[in-house]
Parts: sequence; structure tokens; C-alpha cells
Amino acid sequence: MNSIEGPHLTSSPKSASPEDYDLVILGSGEGSKYVAWTLAKQGQRVAVIERKYIGGSCPNIACLPSKNVIHSAKVASYFRRSEEFGIMKDGFKIDMFTVRDRKRRMVKGLIDVHVDNFNKSGAELIMGSGRFVAPRTLEVSLSEGGTRYLRGKNVIIGTGTRATLEPFPGLIESQPLTHIEALELDEIPEHLLVLGGGYIGLELAQAMRRFGSRVTVIERNARLVHREDQDVAEGLRTLFENEGIDLVLNARIERVSGKSGSSVRIVIAQDGIERTLEGTHLLVATGRTPNTDGIGLDSAGVEITDHGYVKVNERLETTAPGVWAIGESAGSPQFTHIAFDDFRVIRDNLAGGNHITTYRQVPFCMFTDPEFARIGLSETEANAQGIAYRLFKIPMGAVLRTRTLSETDGFLKGLVETSSDRILGFTAFGVDAGEIMASVQIAMIAGLPYTALRDAILTHPTLLEGLIVLFSSIPSVSQSTDLKV
Repeated sequence: MNSIEGPHLTSSPKSASPEDYDLVILGSGEGSKYVAWTLAKQGQRVAVIERKYIGGSCPNIACLPSKNVIHSAKVASYFRRSEEFGIMKDGFKIDMFTVRDRKRRMVKGLIDVHVDNFNKSGAELIMGSGRFVAPRTLEVSLSEGGTRYLRGKNVIIGTGTRATLEPFPGLIESQPLTHIEALELDEIPEHLLVLGGGYIGLELAQAMRRFGSRVTVIERNARLVHREDQDVAEGLRTLFENEGIDLVLNARIERVSGKSGSSVRIVIAQDGIERTLEGTHLLVATGRTPNTDGIGLDSAGVEITDHGYVKVNERLETTAPGVWAIGESAGSPQFTHIAFDDFRVIRDNLAGGNHITTYRQVPFCMFTDPEFARIGLSETEANAQGIAYRLFKIPMGAVLRTRTLSETDGFLKGLVETSSDRILGFTAFGVDAGEIMASVQIAMIAGLPYTALRDAILTHPTLLEGLIVLFSSIPSVSQSTDLKV
């Protein structure tokens, strides 16, 4: 990592007498850093304790680095398709050192920006490991040696999550990759075995396949992204199979042997039959575990949930007065944009407001190619809740811009309330799905009927123009005749 310099990256000699702050934050992730910068700029004395990753996981080891590597894989896929675009090639080679170094340069630039923001805001960034030793009081084992004790009028816990390593026999001994190590690979795995058919597993599986790996995805459920609608799961299955990725579904892990990086074997049970899968590398992407152990929560009077997350109310207050929790460690939906909204909740409440997390929108996007994005209700959720809806659905090929791009895979889908024209939910599986979804989300925030999108004048030919086609595909409540699409 980068060396840390600046007037606010300081340490002090060990002292049993705590240093007093207006706010002490454990962890410098998305929500935490924005609280720190905002309140420090307002003149409050703020300290942020960070063990390793300045700015949290998103700029260092998760969201942005993974999308950087995924984009390199997208470029590789264009090379493989070059004749389709009339560009002849004699062949090409993937250099994973360069892929990795491009990602590292981006991360370094982001960390420099974060350090600069801490310095300019006046928030003190303390590198070390923190744990509670008393209510609102933390002991910090400094990375450079020594110990400090900090006490805050308010304290925020923002320690995030880590990759879950389930207790499969032999798994830990096999030294598997998590997303952190996968993003640092300087070689193309000959055969990558991926445990988990969720966001991380699918994004990296496709990227590694495009770099040239043979890839096998092992999923415990009967289909990928099993909580989503059947058409989404089927679309992803078809996509992956067309790209030559092997899918092993409805599989239970029995045991693991060997060492990831050389030779690894997984024995699975599938439909009552045992079989062995062999590969060179193993990536584990089966979920996340909160980083709440070993930080002295008992000493602070902070309770945790049955799943290990910090127990909070809708204001993000913990069970201890003056102690708050933010982001994934608080059990918030595991997206950076939700952690940022947690910042707004805590900021407002520290200022005397009553900002709550209840009923907020949770948009998301999986950055496979094509992307999968959703806001609001899916069909599965609407049916489970007994909510009636009208379904609008078109193939991406009906959006003319996709034909100019040769990116016609996927579909757009909207759910509209039966008794009105209110948009209940929107799903996009296609090129730039996340960008298309955002426009529908803004309409939902504004309370606009779907007809506002249907009747809008949108630039031709663009992907957003597809919303006109989508929402013209069936008549509105007030219309009695079919519309021409």
C-alpha cells in the first residue's frame, strides 16, 4: 500500500488517559469516511481508525477494482469478436501482469484522493487496529507501533464484512482465493473452480473465462441468482453456457483437497450421486461474514444479531448510548450506495434529526456482460406478497441502439400497479442495464406514472429510448385499444 503522509495522519505516545474527540469512527469505509469528512469540516474533532484499507473495501479490493478487471475482460471479448465488427486479427495475448497493474494504478490514485480528503477535511486518520475497552472508548494498536486510547462523544462502528469460508472439510487447508486474491492474479488460471453463483462469483467467473481460463461454477441452489425471477436466472444460465462456462447446480460440497494455485479437487453430492471436480485454482464466493468479532463489543455494551451483525434500530443506533453502526457491519444491504445513504442517516441524526432507513429504495446491478439490474419489486416478490401487477416486457433487440452495438442479448421488464399507472419495479438484463435502471428509479422517486416515460421524447438512437418501447408494449388503464410498438 501507499505510504501515509500528512499532518492529520498522526500518532501519540501510549497513554492510559483517553484522548477526547467529538466523534471516533472504527473503519474508514464508504459511510464512515463521509461522516468523518463532513463533521470535521464543520469544526468537530474527528478520528478515524483504519486497520489496512484507506477508504474501505470499495476503492481497494471490491467494487472499483473488480469493475476495472471486468472491463479488461470486456476488451478481451471484443478482440475475440473482432471479425464480427469487420476487424481482422492474427491473434492476441492476455498479459495478466498488465491487467493487474492497470488495476493497481487505479487503486493508488483512489487512495491518494482519500488521503488528500482526510487532510483537507481535518479528520484524523489513524492507522491501526481498534477495539472497545469501555463504553465509547477504544484502544488502538498502531500499525507503526505503540498504543493510543480514544474516547468519543459519539462512536461509529463501520468494520464491514469479509468473505465467508464455510466449514467444508479441507477448504481452509486448500488456501482458496477470495475476491481479494483473485483481483491480484498475475497469471491466467488454467481451470478455475468457483464456489458460489452470486454476484462476486458470476462477475469474476465470466471475467476469467474471457481472459482464457476454463471455468466451472458450483452453486448449491438449483439455479443461479435463485432469489431472482426465472427469466433472469435462465438468461444468465444461457449467457454463461454460451461463453463456455460449466455450471454445476444443486451441488452440495462434501470435501476439498489439494492446494489452490496448483491442483485442487472438490467432491460434491449432486442428486444423490458423488462426483469429483478438479481444477488448478479455487475461488470462494459463498457469502459475507461481518467483521464484528474481536473488537470488544461486549465492553461497549453493543449487542449483535444472531448472524453477527451489529444490532441497530432504524436510526442506525446500537444498543449502547452514543454508539452507531454503519454499512455492512450494521446489516445494511451490501452495496456501497447503501453505505453512502447510511452516512446521510447518521449525519442527520447526529444533528438532531430523525432520518430512518425504513422503506428506502435499494437499487442494484450485477456487472456481468450484459449487466443485470433491478429496482423495486420483482415478479417473484410481487407474487409472494400478493401484489397484483401488469407486466411490460420486451427483448433488448427491440431497443434499436443495441443493434448498432451488436449487443442484443437480454430484456427489459417493468411491473405496473393494476389500479393505477404507478411503477412497482423494473428489471433490466442487457447492455448498460444499470444506467437504464437509474432513469426508471428517478421516475419512481418523483412519483411519475409509467406513461411519463412512455410519452417522453428521448434521443434516438439511445438505450434509454427503449423505455418508450417497453412502456408502449401494453395499453394503459385508460386505453382500450392496443398500441403499436
